[in-house]
Amino acid sequence: MTEWAQHAAALADEVTHPQSRWRDAVRLTPRHLFVPRWWWAEHDGALLADGPANPELWLRAAYSDTTLVTRTGSLHADHAEPENRPAWWPTSSSTLPSLVVQMLRHARPAEGMRILDVGTASGYSTALLCHRFGDRYVSSVDVDPYLTDTARERLAAVGYRPELVTVDATKELPGGYDRIVAMVAMPRVPPGWLRALRPGGRLVTTLTGTTMIIGAEKTPDGGAVGRVERDWAGFMHARHGSGHPPHLIESFPHARDQEGEEVSTGRYPVLNVSDAWEVSTHLTLTAPGVETHYEELGDRRTAWLFHPDGSWARASAVWTDPPEVHQGGPQRLWDALERIRNRLNTEGALPLYGAHVRITPDGVVHLSRGKWHASLGEG
Repeated sequence: MTEWAQHAAALADEVTHPQSRWRDAVRLTPRHLFVPRWWWAEHDGALLADGPANPELWLRAAYSDTTLVTRTGSLHADHAEPENRPAWWPTSSSTLPSLVVQMLRHARPAEGMRILDVGTASGYSTALLCHRFGDRYVSSVDVDPYLTDTARERLAAVGYRPELVTVDATKELPGGYDRIVAMVAMPRVPPGWLRALRPGGRLVTTLTGTTMIIGAEKTPDGGAVGRVERDWAGFMHARHGSGHPPHLIESFPHARDQEGEEVSTGRYPVLNVSDAWEVSTHLTLTAPGVETHYEELGDRRTAWLFHPDGSWARASAVWTDPPEVHQGGPQRLWDALERIRNRLNTEGALPLYGAHVRITPDGVVHLSRGKWHASLGEG
């Protein structure tokens, strides 16, 4: 057994059950060939890792259940020089294998189905599908021509020739499919996906700003119905071109330290919202488009919320003390967050996972569970 195969076998043991139908796909796919270079996160930016220059590190990283960031900002690791230290802003990656397998399982694919992998990235997830079902049944799309071209070369090197297309997946797709599974987060389900989904076909995706995995089957009216899986995932946002729009924090310099239109004392300690997945998801459903930022300086913790409509909030306190809260703009974002936290504390859970999903043909996602309901993608 070659050295990489020993590492791949150990990875398969870690991320699949012994009877899993994905076990051999993980065990026999050389992930290191799809990620020859990647970025490490450092306190002052990104640090380049070169696999061929350090084979031991390469195998250890490639066959760990870890996301390997391959592009930060506009700079792909394949094109970087050792002295490059770009800001840490991940825009493409090879997703951790356990999450890839998790998403593919939720898609419930079967032999003979046409399967679309949205978000080619390194090509690793496409390789797993090719191993399991054969490359003639597998397609993958990405907005970045470098990613599709490079993945095509690396897949061919291990004997796979699936259909790879450079296209903006938020628009029309290049074929018809029985299964569509996305390795990127979408602000709504693109109507083009529903048109490309064959009758009775199934789509699986996450939604931007949330950790919900949506699984739904196409309905005769051109929409889809399903549920929020009792599982969670986080993916990078889908891109429309060569880069991402700037973070909202860049549009709110006044939120750094200025007085808000309203100043109050918060009820709950400062929270790193992005790390509290259920709370963060519920906040996105309450105020779609909201972004968060968090910093610690010694014992002082500060959190910010920003919204495209100009709303912002800043809460700061020492450790678990009640925070001083500043808010501005048309919405009171911190108040919305505290209502969510109060519901969580009162009821013990938020009504997200297991919720019923109805997707209209225009891609709006309607969620409901008991008396609770929310929509994402309207307007």
